[in-house]
Amino acid sequence: MQSLGDTFGQVFLAIRANKLRSFLTMFGIAWGVGSMLLLISVGEGFRSGQKREFAELGNDVIMLWNGNIPAVPGQHSSMRPYYLTFSDVQAIRSQAPDVRDASALVNRSDIKQQSQYETAGGQVLGVEPNFKDIRWVPIAQGRFISADDLRNKNRVIVLGQKSAQLLFPGHPALGDWVTLNGTRFTVIGVADHVGHGDNDDRSQQVYIPLSLMLDMFALNWGNNPQDTVSSIQYQPTVAAQHAAALHEVHEIIGRRHGFNPDDSEAFNEWDSVQSQQMVGKIFDAMDIFLGGVGLVTLALGAVGIVNIMLVSVTERTSEIGLRKALGATRRSILVQFFLEGLTLTGVSGFIGIAGAAFFMWVLQQLFGQNMQGFDPPRLQPWSAALAIVALSICGIVSGLYPAAQAAAMEPVEALRRE
Repeated sequence: MQSLGDTFGQVFLAIRANKLRSFLTMFGIAWGVGSMLLLISVGEGFRSGQKREFAELGNDVIMLWNGNIPAVPGQHSSMRPYYLTFSDVQAIRSQAPDVRDASALVNRSDIKQQSQYETAGGQVLGVEPNFKDIRWVPIAQGRFISADDLRNKNRVIVLGQKSAQLLFPGHPALGDWVTLNGTRFTVIGVADHVGHGDNDDRSQQVYIPLSLMLDMFALNWGNNPQDTVSSIQYQPTVAAQHAAALHEVHEIIGRRHGFNPDDSEAFNEWDSVQSQQMVGKIFDAMDIFLGGVGLVTLALGAVGIVNIMLVSVTERTSEIGLRKALGATRRSILVQFFLEGLTLTGVSGFIGIAGAAFFMWVLQQLFGQNMQGFDPPRLQPWSAALAIVALSICGIVSGLYPAAQAAAMEPVEALRRE
């Protein structure tokens, strides 16, 4: 009885006898596997990049800004502005059960920032202590604004990383002071870097207590309340409740400012939860499409192996007949041709996976994490598992059918053919 080692020896001899044909066949499979993995990984790179962008913005954040409503109810020919206020935030906290947390901020870009070394621009934000829990503000040194700072209107400031570098080049910022339009503020914290590449505007923001901002740098547009805020930012209790939280906030703001809360055009807002869900659906569809393209390419390679193996069976008809006449069993013929197809598929599949992984590693070294909204592609375990399953199916089909054709030949008929 022929050993497994002898069978594999004959398999490799048969592959070596048709080097060019074997190479082209294996190239088709390797290309299909590599293409499928790369396409899926690129799609996942965009998905993870967008997810990272949302995470750096904040956790399930809904942002609401000042808006416009009809000057006469029911008519849109003439509009008047309405202004969000700090009292609106307090109403949301007490009257919206599906809102986990809410925070107000005042944002101004016309305040001069100066240290004893340099002058800088950038946004000045008056915030509450819970701002860093709603929005992502990682602290590298010191601390963030506290409840005591807000209550006592302490003249303290937290600098973004870029602001600290611009205002204190080569010097420690923590414990020093910065003037805002000539008033001194003690630096109590420095935020970590936020953003990628040139998108570092948030790293140039500085933060002071909202109560002090409303006293010293209140928004003054002539007819707006003293406690007008630039934005209200809030979170639903859970992401799935974002629509309920949105509805409750609309009801509160509409009631307090005297307009119909069902008028969607009256609200200037952005729901990051809904946006993230939409982006997720887009990338799900992209994964299905790109994975489908890769699977089709892989299937075409498998068809190529079936054809090559059928040609091999035809070319080796006399050999098959001679081996059967000398006592080779149907099973041994079946195993040999099956292993030929499986070997071609398996080796080329491994080359495709290794090549795709190497190419992804090169992209990671070239781009790193500096691209906004995109992470370099990485080999996804589930896509590799899908490739292995697809390869197994292709190997079995491409090896089994030609092997069955070869094993079914009668020795006398096979020896008759040239």
